[in-house]
Amino acid sequence: MASGTKSDGGIVETIKTVVYALLIAGVFRTLFFQPFWIPSESMKDTLLIGDFLFVNKMAYGYSRYSCPFAMCPFEGRILASDPVRGDVIVFRHPVNGSDMIKRLIGLPGDKIQMKDGLLYINGVVAPQEPAGVFEEVNEPQGPMRNRPRCEGGAVGEGAICKRSRYVETLPEGRKHHVLNIDDSGYGDNTDVFTVPEGHYFFMGDNRDNSQDSRYPQAGGGVGFVPAEYLIGRADRIMFSSAGTSMLYFWTWRADRYFKAVE
Repeated sequence: MASGTKSDGGIVETIKTVVYALLIAGVFRTLFFQPFWIPSESMKDTLLIGDFLFVNKMAYGYSRYSCPFAMCPFEGRILASDPVRGDVIVFRHPVNGSDMIKRLIGLPGDKIQMKDGLLYINGVVAPQEPAGVFEEVNEPQGPMRNRPRCEGGAVGEGAICKRSRYVETLPEGRKHHVLNIDDSGYGDNTDVFTVPEGHYFFMGDNRDNSQDSRYPQAGGGVGFVPAEYLIGRADRIMFSSAGTSMLYFWTWRADRYFKAVE
């Protein structure tokens, strides 16, 4: 009888341990990191459809979207540090509430403009240097079954889709890849955007296939993003699935494990 009680007690303790571990993992996830799976091609080739990463929610401090209301009952944002131009950031869409991921291009007070496909920050061009061609197969990608847009027009099923790739250098010297499909799209020639105080301006690296701050919120774009809508910084890809589900481990890309986001 005693041994049965002892055995029952061991099971109870095991269950408690598992429950506590799950609670700690949940709190850790809620407070410090948030998983994010890339659903679209707006950040290619920096981020591919199917990349799975954790977002560092402590990178800039807490906002009402990076912390539960019950634990952070405030308006606005408590900054630990200011976001840095060139960071890849997850934020809440100011209108529809969806989670977005883009590169931070414009800081409060900056003047941003696109001319002939080139980025100008405060009147100075961010230079681009050719960096080869980004190639991928024209086929449905990810759970949304999106097909890539190709430079020079559509290609057939299973053919190679190509886009010119460049290294863009931001004013502070940070470099990253951008892709180009054409130089005459709506987002390639814009008015000057003056970023309001307390707001940020974001763009996708796949410049001709990104609904970002160049596009008005009324038309489905991002517009200017308030600081309190920032969730966190994307630092590293954990793994990447080329299939329709991240659980299909046989479709994981061998060259993207623990890859830094640059």
